[in-house]
Amino acid sequence: MNYAQAVQEIAKAAPEIQSELSKCSDQNVYELIQIFMVQIRKVAKENKLQLLTSYLKKMNKIYRSGNIALKNAIENTFIYSLDNFTTFCNAECKKVIFNNISNDLRQIYLRQIYKSGM
Repeated sequence: MNYAQAVQEIAKAAPEIQSELSKCSDQNVYELIQIFMVQIRKVAKENKLQLLTSYLKKMNKIYRSGNIALKNAIENTFIYSLDNFTTFCNAECKKVIFNNISNDLRQIYLRQIYKSGM
């Protein structure tokens, strides 16, 4: 999956951020993932768990099928900030997040947490 395909996937999952996606700098995968991450954070804060699950599954799909640039953006933007935005979630929301990110992303998250604690 390339940048344009990822934009289409995100737009299908979250049509409410279509205008933000269209303003995204040309081929900037980090900005793209940041926009999607902000939307994920928003639905998590609003405790919209079904929508949150849907978004996380889409993020997994983009990571699994994405090119190296998309994978790096997800690892360095979404996963890196995961600990920060789960701080503001209730226990049920945290459970939804960690039960719905892929094993690969969960392992990257754990590596980041343990690495930063050294």
